[in-house]
Amino acid sequence: MIFGYSTNAFVKHTLLDSLDKIAALGFKGVEIMCDQPHLYPPEYAPERLTEVKERLAALDLKPTNLNSFTLFAVGDTYLPSWIEADAARRQIRVAHTLACLEIAAFLGCANISVPPGGPLEKGMTRREALDFFHKGLDRVIPKAEELGVKLLIEPEPDLLMERTAEIKPFVREIRCDAVGINFDIGHFFCAGEDPATALEELFEWVGHMHIEDIAADRRHRHLIAGLGAIDFKSVFRTIRELGYARDISLELYPYTDQPEEAGRRSLAYLLPLMKEAGIR
Repeated sequence: MIFGYSTNAFVKHTLLDSLDKIAALGFKGVEIMCDQPHLYPPEYAPERLTEVKERLAALDLKPTNLNSFTLFAVGDTYLPSWIEADAARRQIRVAHTLACLEIAAFLGCANISVPPGGPLEKGMTRREALDFFHKGLDRVIPKAEELGVKLLIEPEPDLLMERTAEIKPFVREIRCDAVGINFDIGHFFCAGEDPATALEELFEWVGHMHIEDIAADRRHRHLIAGLGAIDFKSVFRTIRELGYARDISLELYPYTDQPEEAGRRSLAYLLPLMKEAGIR
């Protein structure tokens, strides 16, 4: 297991500078944001991708995940989505995902995370939205299988899928080894669930994890670890008992003015708890 830090906290820095800063903090891994101002696929010709790959190797940083969730370059946090009524908008999401899969394979990253559908449009039924999502995934799954890169759906508050009861039947129905779950500890807490219990139920599909703290009111705002109400001891105990061996990435995008301090404080808080739980 490698503990990484997402570059989406470093949007005021270039990607290469972000990698340098994350390594200097002591992290052994990095989740790379596949959006502006970082690794937005249309802006990365082979030469720039090679530069990123070489910097990762020089810093001994493992790419833990490629975050292909946001699309600020052409939209926002959630849009364009998999489930918009406009076919051209859905195509943008499909094309972005295909490009991220190619980049993941080039960088030697085992997985990319994708949004769980998107916001449900007014007038659209849940069944219609799920159908759009299935059809979109059908267009990217063959490439994921070809490249050996996993597509990890990340349940998110207020989107098509946010709870265990929604994501579990969806991934089980797909019956594809290339599709799994990016398990964000805080998101399940926001949805009113116990993250440890949710992890047990979804464990067979979990290919990567996000970690952050969330306040007791369960409002969806990522916090420095230790400033919220998540029971990390319980989560880490469950991780050890289940034998989770894939990677974890710290995600603190609200702290763009102090990403290094936020990462340093979270690392100092979480590492002793991991050690106490028997996680290396």
